[in-house]
Amino acid sequence: MHASVTPLLADSSRPLFEWRWVERNADAILQRLGEHGALTATALGVGLVLSLALATLCLRYRWFYPFVVGAAGALYVIPSLGAFALLVPLLGFTFATSVIPLATYTLLILIRNIVTGVQQVPTEVREAAVGMGFTRRRLLWQVELPLALPVVIAGLRVAAVTTIGLVTVTSLLGNGGLGYFIRAGIQTPIPNPSPIIVGIVLSIALAVLVDLLLWLSERALAPWARRAVR
Repeated sequence: MHASVTPLLADSSRPLFEWRWVERNADAILQRLGEHGALTATALGVGLVLSLALATLCLRYRWFYPFVVGAAGALYVIPSLGAFALLVPLLGFTFATSVIPLATYTLLILIRNIVTGVQQVPTEVREAAVGMGFTRRRLLWQVELPLALPVVIAGLRVAAVTTIGLVTVTSLLGNGGLGYFIRAGIQTPIPNPSPIIVGIVLSIALAVLVDLLLWLSERALAPWARRAVR
């Protein structure tokens, strides 16, 4: 059940921002914020899994890397509205129609950062691990990727903020998100700034919060990187 939003009435004397509008639509705001978070988290999760798989192949077969980056770059430059429009005839106005383009936009950033982070692992560390009998797979997952975490999380932070901004467009597909309020505020005979401001401010706040959480996770998971900077 979707929370209803109080109709936006045209009023030439409307103030720039109405707290009463926020109070009347508090349930709808929480619902749209949750939808925005769910779309962002799903897209980032799918993008990260695909990026890890493709980056692993690129690290094993170096000739594969330019092709993967080229394909990811081509997907990255497709306008978001165009990507959504291409998928609607195939999947309809569904959650997947929103998630697939959002996930593809993360690939270029994440694949590059994963590969770069692994390549920056010191050679002597690899040699020591190999000398201890580590297999290629064990070396990657237990040594190289953990040491590459600061670079990987840096890419994830960029991808997360970018995705949060792009999710506002999914309101055109009826999949909710904070973009719903921006669209609702514009589509009145006289634009209502209150929902527009709510949509923009909460999108920014969500991006700042997610970026902060990822930064804190980096400090917790890779404390050696913090000490190295000092």
